[in-house]
Amino acid sequence: MNSQIVTQRAADGSSESVDSRRWLGLAVIVAAQFMVVLDVAIVNVALPSIKTDLNFSQESLQWVITAYSIFFGGVLLLGGRLADLLGRRRLFMAGLLLFTVTSLLDGLAWSEGSLIAFRSLQGLGAALLSPAALSILTTTFRQGRERNLALGIWGAASGSGGAAGVLLGGALTSSLSWSWIFFINVPVGLIVLAVTPWLLRESRADLNHRYFDFTGAVSITSGLMLLVYAMTRATQHGWGTAETIGLLATSAALIVAFVVVEFRSKAPLLPMRIFRLRTLSASNVTGLLMGGAIFSQFFLLTLYMQQVLHYSALKTGVAYISLTLAIISFSAVSQALVTRLGIRRVLPFGMALSAAALVLFARLPVHGSYFTDLFPAFLLSGIGLALAFVPMSIGGLTGVRQVDAGIASGLINTTQQIGGAIGVAAVTTIATTVTSNYVHAHPGATAQGAAALTHGFEIAFYVLAAIAAVGAAVAALLIESKPAAPEVETVDADLIPAEIAA
Repeated sequence: MNSQIVTQRAADGSSESVDSRRWLGLAVIVAAQFMVVLDVAIVNVALPSIKTDLNFSQESLQWVITAYSIFFGGVLLLGGRLADLLGRRRLFMAGLLLFTVTSLLDGLAWSEGSLIAFRSLQGLGAALLSPAALSILTTTFRQGRERNLALGIWGAASGSGGAAGVLLGGALTSSLSWSWIFFINVPVGLIVLAVTPWLLRESRADLNHRYFDFTGAVSITSGLMLLVYAMTRATQHGWGTAETIGLLATSAALIVAFVVVEFRSKAPLLPMRIFRLRTLSASNVTGLLMGGAIFSQFFLLTLYMQQVLHYSALKTGVAYISLTLAIISFSAVSQALVTRLGIRRVLPFGMALSAAALVLFARLPVHGSYFTDLFPAFLLSGIGLALAFVPMSIGGLTGVRQVDAGIASGLINTTQQIGGAIGVAAVTTIATTVTSNYVHAHPGATAQGAAALTHGFEIAFYVLAAIAAVGAAVAALLIESKPAAPEVETVDADLIPAEIAA
């Protein structure tokens, strides 16, 4: 149960051990989150090896990523609310156990069907784990400097996980085999599971009802899953096909139905009152746009380095080190700036830097060199990501009641993932179309030629830069200069031993 606690101090000084336990608990949930984010990117560089070993067709190969994304993006919102209702530590451990077991099964997969099935379950585990972890952070650390510091650490792990995944995926695939990109999760998951009961205590929303919004859960989960599937399918079969249009229309209808249900529900899955928090709403819109820009950035850069510069999987991963280190280094700076200057000043600046980096990526030449062309843009992008992701996460949880910590955590995760799915689908179509037009306009050029590919990437990067710039404008105009505090400022009483609380 949560209770209002301003300070907890015992005569024997044991409050210091409580404080250290909270920070050790943060290390546990951050390690789990890093593993989830890492897994989104780590698979990409191993796809050619997976295709060869398991005899995947080219059409089926994309499902190794898509199956995970559909369940991860589609169930995050439900996972956040289940954490509030069933217990945040309980759902964290259940999601982590499922994620760990299915990681082992992924590595042992014997066919394309088995790997796709196990990846679906792994995405489900991630969707239960991730919002539960963030809601534990929210209920453990008070809003303000303390929570900002914790979210700075969270942001460093989340922001660098994608880049680290490409590096680790290249190293494991090159030196061992593709199975190890999944096996690496198993020991980490088991260690985190072992220490979780000791470092994290249970908490849940203290509600005066026992209703569950089943209709809302079904409509939003199926709607989001269908949206991710439709976006992925559109990149393969086209946006104008009857099936793609039908899927998108059905997805939109389900999401609209969810909104109608939530306004009428006695116990809504997503209480619409949280959108009265302007900073939360603006942070989620920014998160949608940021997800669209940044997920697509990693996707296009990996293609550029491997298809145009002909980097190996390992070399591609190593190339991301500068970006990863920049994110980690500036995440601490980011949370300090938010504490001192506020979200409204830091988030737009971070998005603007991300937009500037995307413009530099758009200017990458056919015969690019790492230190002249990629390195400066990687540094700028890493700084921008750190200065955007941390305040965006803080803003998405600002003013939230403890009872809504899980759903707010699920919401900010969902907007980023859905934005990423939309962004990757859109830029894939843009890059492919521009490349095709280039080939038709230049006799002798081929669709796999460096010049044609680079031209397609160039236009796609400019589109992403525009999206990031819109995100900067949204943050600057809509985020409050002084966001409202939650009605009751609490920390999780279950993290305080009984003898201290007494």
